[in-house]
Amino acid sequence: MTASPTPTQVLPEGRYSRRSDQEADRRLRIAAVVCGVLFLGLVAWLGGSYLLRATVMSGSVPTFQPVSAHEVQLQLSVHKNDGTGGVCTVRSQDKDGGVVGQYDFPVPAAGSSYTRVVTLKTTDWGTTAELLGCTPAK
Repeated sequence: MTASPTPTQVLPEGRYSRRSDQEADRRLRIAAVVCGVLFLGLVAWLGGSYLLRATVMSGSVPTFQPVSAHEVQLQLSVHKNDGTGGVCTVRSQDKDGGVVGQYDFPVPAAGSSYTRVVTLKTTDWGTTAELLGCTPAK
């Protein structure tokens, strides 16, 4: 007995696409480069907008003192670009964490810094005074 060779099945020409490995690798590299460039652009845009926003106006509340059940006195210190005015939002909370007072203090445009002792009206004893943020005027 002689073994007869098994016929190999020949696929019809043009019916099935056959991409070479090199072409698939090239397309994958192109997709990776495009995604990388988009990611770097997003990081640069977010970082730039954060830095620009942070340099216009920034503030702090270095000290505060509860004066009564309805007032908290605090020192508001703001660093800004000369000629930039706006508002700084400060809030006070009670010992349980509930908000008892919040106010937008105006910051004048003159000068590059602004430091004032201000009084925040509260509905109950305030145990904190925190700066939520400063927003430049448009």
